Amino acid sequence: MDPLDFVTDDQLLRFFRCSRTEMSCMEQPHIFLYQLRDHNLIPEEVYKKLIRKKSKEQREKGLYDMLNWLEEKRPDCIKLFWRCVFKDHLLQQYPTLRLLRNSLLDGSFTLCEKLPEKMEKKVEEEVNGKKRKYSGEGEEEPKKKKTTVIRKRQTSKENESGEEEEQPSTSTQSTPSQKKKVQKPVFSSPLKKGETADIWTWPFYKTQLPVTCGDKKATLYRDKLARGGEDCILVDDQWFTLAGFEEFGGKKSSKNWKTSIRCEGITLAKLIQEGHLISPSFKRRKVGKIKTELFPSNKSAVSSTDSEYESDQEEDDEEVEVENEKEEGERGEQSTSAGGGASPGGSQVVGLRKIVFQVTCGVLSGMLHKDRFASGTRGKSVRTERSWMTPMEFLRGASVMAETSWKKDILCDGNPLSVLIENKVLIIHSVLCKCKLCNPTAEDLQEQVNDDDCFICRIQGSLICCDECPRSFHQGCHLPNVDDALLGNDRPWVCTFCILRNTQSWRQPSKKSYQDVLNYRTSDRLLECQYLLLCLYHTDEDQIFVKNPSINVRNYSSMIKTPMWLDGVVEKLQNSQYQTVKAFVADVLLIFTNCAAFNRDNSEFREMGERLADLFEREFRNTFSIQQQ
Repeated sequence: MDPLDFVTDDQLLRFFRCSRTEMSCMEQPHIFLYQLRDHNLIPEEVYKKLIRKKSKEQREKGLYDMLNWLEEKRPDCIKLFWRCVFKDHLLQQYPTLRLLRNSLLDGSFTLCEKLPEKMEKKVEEEVNGKKRKYSGEGEEEPKKKKTTVIRKRQTSKENESGEEEEQPSTSTQSTPSQKKKVQKPVFSSPLKKGETADIWTWPFYKTQLPVTCGDKKATLYRDKLARGGEDCILVDDQWFTLAGFEEFGGKKSSKNWKTSIRCEGITLAKLIQEGHLISPSFKRRKVGKIKTELFPSNKSAVSSTDSEYESDQEEDDEEVEVENEKEEGERGEQSTSAGGGASPGGSQVVGLRKIVFQVTCGVLSGMLHKDRFASGTRGKSVRTERSWMTPMEFLRGASVMAETSWKKDILCDGNPLSVLIENKVLIIHSVLCKCKLCNPTAEDLQEQVNDDDCFICRIQGSLICCDECPRSFHQGCHLPNVDDALLGNDRPWVCTFCILRNTQSWRQPSKKSYQDVLNYRTSDRLLECQYLLLCLYHTDEDQIFVKNPSINVRNYSSMIKTPMWLDGVVEKLQNSQYQTVKAFVADVLLIFTNCAAFNRDNSEFREMGERLADLFEREFRNTFSIQQQ
């Protein structure tokens, strides 16, 4: 019998009410929302608008409001809700749900105790009772209580808040022993008020964390990690470095301890990125080689949902949007687009962290990043395929006319930039401005030469910068992975994209037939294969095709007998399991064939796969110089 059958609906509803905040903070809640939609627990419109939210804060708020709506409108479905979210594939994906299930089923959450009533409701009932007691009975209120009323009214007048005057409450007359009886439900978890369910935030783990690598378990000492990654991991009285523990756990081939070592299933890279851990600082080859976030970004405004619970959210989102538009010198948010590679229509792209505009000048085109813009000559804000430029540099690179003006000649959607400046979409900084864009140091100028986020995963952090193009990468995102040993010398580092561009003329001196290319040995064409995979990773912005779909997608294994995914192809490529290019291509195309077969009734995901398949075919022909048939 299902253990939930032993719990009443009222108890489950009370548990739901206490767990909304934890569930709203879950990372990447897409699969969680899929499950609720598939069981008709949330309307299709609510699901669609929640799934489009990119800002973390807006997504968490929208998720909390959706759970609140679910409690108010569908309390009779509470048992169905918990049965849905306690499925194995969701428990594997979300540690929060595992903790909630354990606290519910092992008795650590006290179901027998009731939550305290809302204080406003209790005060109102008590005041009404007092009024009934002293009205129409021929009795007068005791002077002591009347004095209490007068004192509270005077306090209300002094407040000048326009709120209603406070009334006496029996709670003010209670003795200390009576007050102690009003308690909230007791949890056995070590969490205190305001703490999340993530163990790295618990006081108990302030100095050390339990970590794993492969099947090996260990303890990570935070202070040793922050001091430079010395022997900071302890396994059975034996100390390891980060790289040493990665090798001990059987993950040496990954050459990236940040992704190989995990805490509660979360990579150290993510914990470092979110500020829960302090990463050891690497020695740079030269200024700007390893970058951190240069321009802090604000929260974006995201359109909200409709229906009863969505109306309030629309008002909140509109307020945020107006506030952001009015803020001078606003730093925008990163441009990402859902759908595996195709950017939304129009020239303004609003995404997770940046606001960018597609701009043109003559035959030259690029993307203008609002967070980098200061004026025509300050702030390298225009990103082209080959470099970052100021608007004036972009103008000189495209124009041969003597009389030119960057405000008039650089166009966005056919309109000059002066229109955006007049509408205060772009803000020109004052000549007296002392920000890093207007008054940069030599290090600040070097930081502007490369991207502020990883070209592959679009996340900021410690990045390796290419010396020949504006791209930046995490060590583990680039193919091949960048070893720590390469960071200590003064030699320039060039990414796979630039190496292929610089060497393609002699690597592919003549046109070849498609069949000839398929017969190449993979070991001789490793660079081309790595380049093609990087193109797919970069275009798959939502990382739909990165991980094994059999783990998280319901019914996938029953329909698809031979699953394949990008990380799987990379692993096989690194382990030399492909003898010929034909075998490599077959596995890549299998990803998109499976996508089309599984999503026959889902045009959105099917079209994502088709777009990536077309991209792969096009880049494959160009990379190997295949002659047209």
